[in-house]
Amino acid sequence: MRVRSSVFACFCLVLEVLGIALFLRGFFPVPIKSSFSSKSKLSDLPPEPFTGSSLNSSKVPDPLFKRVVIVLIDALREDFVFGPNGRMYMPYIRHLVERGSTHSFVAKARPPTVTMPRIKALTTGSIPGFIDVVMNLNSPALLEDNLIWQAKTAGKRMVFYGDDTWVKLFPKHFMEYDGTTSFFVSDYTEVDNNVTRHLDSTLKRDDWDILILHYLGLDHIGHISGPHSSLIQPKLMEMDDILKKIHGSLILKEAEGALPYLLVLCGDHGMSETGSHGGSSEHEVNTPLVLISPAFKKKVGMEKPSTVEQVDLTPTLALGLGLPISQNSVGRLIQPVVEEASLRDQLRFLHLNGHQLSYLLKDSMPAYEKEEGYEQFRVAEKSHGNWVKLVVEGNTSEVLTNMGKKVFKQYLEALRAMSAALSKQLGKYDMYSMVVGMVLVFQLLLLLLLAMPEALSSASEVDLPVSSALLSLPFYLLCLLLSSVHVLVCTSAESSCYFCSLSWGLVFGAVALSSALLCILVSMAARRRAKPPGKSPSHGGVSGGWSLSELDILLLVGTAGHTLSLSASSFVEEEHQVWYFLLNTLCLVVFQDVCRKYFRERRANIGRLEDEDYLLPSNEGDAVASPLADLGVTDAGSERWLALATPPLTLACCRLLRSLNQTGVQWAHLPDLGHWLNSLEHKMVLSLFAALSLALIYFLVQRRCSWVSKIALALGLLGVYSYRAAVGNVVFPWQHGGGNMSKGTVEARFVYVFVLGILFTGSKDLLRSQVITADARLKSRGLWEIYSGVVLLVALLFRAHNLPVLCCCLLVQTLMAQFIWKKLHYDAAQTTIMHYWFGQTFFYFQGNSNSIATVDISVGFVGLESYVEAPAFFLTALSTYAGPLLWAAHLVCYLSSEKRSSVAVGHGCYCLALLRSVPAAAYVVLVTALRYHLFIWSVFSPKLLYESMHTLLTAAICLFFTTMEQSRSSSRP
Repeated sequence: MRVRSSVFACFCLVLEVLGIALFLRGFFPVPIKSSFSSKSKLSDLPPEPFTGSSLNSSKVPDPLFKRVVIVLIDALREDFVFGPNGRMYMPYIRHLVERGSTHSFVAKARPPTVTMPRIKALTTGSIPGFIDVVMNLNSPALLEDNLIWQAKTAGKRMVFYGDDTWVKLFPKHFMEYDGTTSFFVSDYTEVDNNVTRHLDSTLKRDDWDILILHYLGLDHIGHISGPHSSLIQPKLMEMDDILKKIHGSLILKEAEGALPYLLVLCGDHGMSETGSHGGSSEHEVNTPLVLISPAFKKKVGMEKPSTVEQVDLTPTLALGLGLPISQNSVGRLIQPVVEEASLRDQLRFLHLNGHQLSYLLKDSMPAYEKEEGYEQFRVAEKSHGNWVKLVVEGNTSEVLTNMGKKVFKQYLEALRAMSAALSKQLGKYDMYSMVVGMVLVFQLLLLLLLAMPEALSSASEVDLPVSSALLSLPFYLLCLLLSSVHVLVCTSAESSCYFCSLSWGLVFGAVALSSALLCILVSMAARRRAKPPGKSPSHGGVSGGWSLSELDILLLVGTAGHTLSLSASSFVEEEHQVWYFLLNTLCLVVFQDVCRKYFRERRANIGRLEDEDYLLPSNEGDAVASPLADLGVTDAGSERWLALATPPLTLACCRLLRSLNQTGVQWAHLPDLGHWLNSLEHKMVLSLFAALSLALIYFLVQRRCSWVSKIALALGLLGVYSYRAAVGNVVFPWQHGGGNMSKGTVEARFVYVFVLGILFTGSKDLLRSQVITADARLKSRGLWEIYSGVVLLVALLFRAHNLPVLCCCLLVQTLMAQFIWKKLHYDAAQTTIMHYWFGQTFFYFQGNSNSIATVDISVGFVGLESYVEAPAFFLTALSTYAGPLLWAAHLVCYLSSEKRSSVAVGHGCYCLALLRSVPAAAYVVLVTALRYHLFIWSVFSPKLLYESMHTLLTAAICLFFTTMEQSRSSSRP
């Protein structure tokens, strides 16, 4: 069966996306959970250790606190409280930390540092799976054992105000609640006022035991303008006043002889230097934990806060309230909280914590008895029993006290070791699903590689031996063998497997697909081997065998080298440096080709090149569309010097953009040009940069649009500037001072109208060229107008200081298309690889990295007054991958308008699919091999999510490629 290269590439990519999805389902493990379906109960608690014939009491010691108020400030960094600016930001809390009855800690949050997984960690004591990053958008009800359920079961009356994630996780648990959406990040005022308005009436009442407040305003300010914004201090002082009010109310209501209160100040995660979160930098994982209660000793000065795990708060609160510890908790008791209790009660608290951890260890590790922590716990428990026996017998000697302190230390060591062992084993990988997905991805990669000579031939068609494969005996034998393996694995698997849970129809379809692919691979390999060497299709479809130029060698070695670099965590963290190096080297090699072209070839060849038509659109008589013609530059000498200047100018643009956004991990904290431009004193400079960038964007884009689209583009770009002025990023010349900030909803919607208008005009021209008339010029204009609409939308989504990135992107595209790719006769494969490299580099020029923290979720709410999931997801994805998407869209325009080769689009689609498949397949194998690596969750897993999303977007682009090639082939006579 013969299929066109673009159809073949698109088919491979779609199946590869399915394989990667199956791999992701197996790779991101379900967090460690006890196999017992029931939740912990007071009646299930172990008795107090006692050496002798009779057992002592099995109840939990009396509660330490009567009332608990938890104030969770989203994205609260530890340096906002304990740092040099703490006295200025939160003076009352800082005073309590230094002189009050408090315990202060730096609580470390595990990646991913996003809200929903952190709430899970705080309430269950478990470490949520990394896939909870996705679930963060739509939180389902939490069914596993947790602190909130235990409190409700024990009759505790709970009130909640704040982030509605709590309401979704714990439906029907609160006797009173008011949830606010956490995703509309443009609002940082009302979202907190909706919480505070309930405080006065709630604090006056006595009908509650636990009050939880989750404030979102600080997190939203971080997303909008970063941790050094002028809005940070007023917001933190507002939070400080609220805490002062709560503390004062609790003091007034404290009754003599009653149990004391506990006020908890904490953060779910921190905030990076760019204001986002999700990664593993120090500022993202370090959060303050301040426990305030009259049960604690007063401090006499500022002490350096000790470090605890965020999950340690769960068992501490549970024991402090007289509740059982959640079954899946890996946290350990924060010992200073119970230091005022009797030694017997302290040991009982530690014993209950150790018992729960030992049972979880038993349930999750087959060789639990060999674990150091389990052995230590058993020794401590035995010593504890001996100590209790002596206490019951009335022994009061000094030896008893020393023995109790020794047991205390043994328990602490055992808890530390068991908690660490459980934390390392974040979950159980679904290896079968991972292997099935990995095999499918690798089969498709091998299929793409074997088809390379045919896919890049002059016919741009691939002959797939589908019929012979499906009718062969090996195919049916493989189906039978793989089905047997599936049954064997699923019946003998000790843990649940996602692939085993699928219906037999889907499983058999996957088995048949894998068997068919294997038969096709063997058949194609045999055919390729039997083919005489002289008959092999050549590079670019030119006879004479494969020949590699210096540029080809660079492109191949660079692509392979980048793939190999992904095996090192440092290279993953600083991947932008690899792309910067590759792009700079590419510019130098291109410069060498340009010099060779214009200084070493005969003048006759130069004269021949001067007669060639312009690239976009590629039609005679359309030279007026060239930017050079617009400037009045038409002579060959000027073109030669501009061609020579293009690589150095590209290098200069790249160097400027590198200074605009610091990214990666090692140097992300350093100040950059973006920080300088966003500072309040340089707002006028930023305004000038933004205005010039928008003007140049209009000049570079409008030249190939219809007059209607030109007007719409001009008004749309004016709307972009108005939107940025409305939200306070830039100012108009007639504005004095900062002006009043707004959400910019009207201005953004004004731009959306023109974006849709331009896209409609381009789509109409494109459809006319495909359905009504085979007009290449009309098709080229339609494609360019669609591209212009995407550019306008990206300009709206980009932050003001990032507009030069978009401007430089368009400038480099124009110069390279005009003077390099066409004039130097680069074929479709070379041009596609260069577009891919530029797209990857501009991804990092935007300020992106392989950390989830650099995803700017604030763009998902541009023009929206409330959170709407689908548009928010689309806008966020478009803004994040704007660089690769714009370069891929330009590639479609370039290859679709190319007159020299009618199969250029097919070649480009195939090369794009191969370029995406190689690193994706290699990375799937890599993360499987490194699944127990120290940085698997902080470094390699976020990169896997980026690779998966990039593959999905590439599949969508290749679908568009296929449409363009099919329409072109159908329009040819």
